[in-house]
Parts: sequence; structure tokens; C-alpha cells
Amino acid sequence: MELSHRDLVPEEGMAPHVIVVDDDPRLRRLLQRYLSEQGFRISVAANAAEARQTLQGIQPDAMVLDVTMPGENGLELTRALRDAGQDLPIVLLTARGEPADRISGLEAGADDYLGKPFEPRELLLRLKAHLRRLAPVPASDNLRIIRLGEKEFDPVRALLSGPEGNVHLTGGEAALLSVLARRPNEVFSREEIARALDMAEIGERAVDVQVTRLRRRIEPDPREPRFLHTIRGRGYVLKPGVQ
Repeated sequence: MELSHRDLVPEEGMAPHVIVVDDDPRLRRLLQRYLSEQGFRISVAANAAEARQTLQGIQPDAMVLDVTMPGENGLELTRALRDAGQDLPIVLLTARGEPADRISGLEAGADDYLGKPFEPRELLLRLKAHLRRLAPVPASDNLRIIRLGEKEFDPVRALLSGPEGNVHLTGGEAALLSVLARRPNEVFSREEIARALDMAEIGERAVDVQVTRLRRRIEPDPREPRFLHTIRGRGYVLKPGVQ
């Protein structure tokens, strides 16, 4: 069975490993020093080619990725990693911080988007938030396996599995499905989802993007959703079942 990134979370007591990919050597050094001081293990790469080479030897817990690099840019690398089944959280960095640019990053498969210049502490908080979503949560009577046709979602492990094994979900997709699965058959407003996913500042359009991506993972036909429904004027609802 192929392993998901969620099967490779750090052992207890082991510091999370983050790869920083940016063509600015000053910023690479700054982030390497700052994040190391905050307890992370850090690898750095100056471009997409170096990042690919690094990923052949390690499985990091998260990636900080510059968008506007020469050659293969951050959006292209993000798409390629997602197409290859890499589901680690990806935080994009760019000087273009407009909402439309952030949406483009989410559509490419990124989990978060931080405009330059930024405070290193803000990046730290965002990384910690994404890594928390990947960590197993204590079992609860309210958390049960959710059936989605031939697939099953385990909210405790944030793991989606199907007849052929685990289904790769990005951090953002897993976070969205976890939110909806905790209250199945209940309508969530876009605003409520945005707050739960720390996307309030990007806007409700970011929620729609994540819903579209998630439907590609869980629906037999994303154009005719069976499980993740849009409730016009209200929001979204997850309706589990075997239909």
C-alpha cells in the first residue's frame, strides 16, 4: 500500500522538517536561522531543480516555496508535486499578495499563501497551524469513520482510503474534510469554513477553490456531487453514505 504523508509524520519528540525553496540567498539564510531557532529541522534549495533533488532523499513535513523563481516557478512546482502525489503542506511566498494571486496558489494545490514582505513569526504560526492539522487528534465518541461511497474518511487520522489504498489529500483538503466530517449533514457557511481553515483574510472564494479540489478526491463525478453538496445561499454540507 502506498504511504501518504500523514503516515510519515515525525516521531514523538522529533522536530518537524521544513524545506525552504527561494532564489534569494539572504531570505534563505534568514529563514533557515529563524526556523532552526524555533526548533525546526531545515533544508534549503535555491530553485525547483534543487528542491526536487532534495525531495529524492528526504520526506519533509512542510515546504515554504517562493513563487517567482527563475526557471520552473513555485506554482509550476506545486502543481507537479501534487500531480506526483506529494501531499505535504505547501506555503507559497511571493511579492504578489493580491487575493487573485492567492487564489491561483490555492488552485495550484498550495495550502497557504504569504505575501512579501512578511514577518517571520507569521510564517512560523502558519507552519505550526498546518502541522497541527496533520497531527493525530485524541479519539472521541463524536469522531467516527465517514463512508463516502467506496471510500472511507477517518477524522482522527485525517486519512481518506479507498479500494486501492490511501487517497492523497493535501493539508488544505484534509483540513476541509475534517471540518465537514465532524458535523455531517449540517450546513456550514463559507464564512464559518474560512474561519476554521484560517482563510478569512483571503475570502470566501478560497473556500470554493478548496471545495472544488476536495470534490475531485471524494466524488465519482465532481460535476454531479453525491457527498459534498452546495446549499445555495447558505454554504456546503457533507452527506456521507454508500450511494
